[in-house]
Amino acid sequence: MNRFGIDKLLGWNLQRPEKGHTRETMSNENTWQGENERGARLYQHGRYAEAEQAFRTALQEAEHFGPTDTRVALVLNNLASLCHNQRKLAEAEALYQRALAIRRQAYGPQHPLVAQSLNNLASLYRELGKYQEAEEFLQHALAIAEALVGPHHWRITNCLNNLAAVYTAQTRYAEATALFQRSLTIRQRYFGANDPTVATTLCGLAELALAQGQHAEAEPLFRRALAIREEQLGVDHPAVAVLLEKYAALLRETARAAEAVAVEARAQTIRARQLQITPRGDGEQG
Repeated sequence: MNRFGIDKLLGWNLQRPEKGHTRETMSNENTWQGENERGARLYQHGRYAEAEQAFRTALQEAEHFGPTDTRVALVLNNLASLCHNQRKLAEAEALYQRALAIRRQAYGPQHPLVAQSLNNLASLYRELGKYQEAEEFLQHALAIAEALVGPHHWRITNCLNNLAAVYTAQTRYAEATALFQRSLTIRQRYFGANDPTVATTLCGLAELALAQGQHAEAEPLFRRALAIREEQLGVDHPAVAVLLEKYAALLRETARAAEAVAVEARAQTIRARQLQITPRGDGEQG
């Protein structure tokens, strides 16, 4: 997947078929890859229903190569990430786990795609309150990534953000701050100050400040993150709705209920509009 501020991907996505693969049929090969890439584009633009349809078609075609083929794992990972963002958490967990098992068997325990699967599954475990498992997976993923690209490369920043979020949930605030700041420095250096990945790290810092009751520090971080997402992704992107909901929580904590209601209503409008988008075979929205 392209980077667009949803921290579930380590950056090795839209993987091409390995040279060693046997091409059973050109039709299957073209269909799985084309549908997977189409799904990635739709996902990036927030068109989740269409993306899901494309990924499920890609998975069906990829499974013609065998249930443990690495192409199957690639599509499983992408579909799992989408389900995760759609809050289909049980399905996302099963898909992530299957992708991880395939990759471990195919590549061994130290491969970057294994790190990607560990990172993604850990992000889900954090949301489920499985902090010990999440921390273990993220430490392993980060070690793999740093060994491959070094400690200052943008490819490690998803792991940094996700591990920082685990520490925030565990009230390990100093450790969380250090990781978020490290991620922010790297992302701003690689992508500039207005990239969606920067917005994601800013959101993490805002949630960290909010968890500590630092409302004055949290608000400008939320506002800056929101401005970046609106500019770079569009005002109706689901990632904007996510930020609006988080910002509304701050407004409620600071006794600004009327503002919170308005912000929540905007988020609900975005989500309702996404549900109204009907999947179409050509991938275009009417």
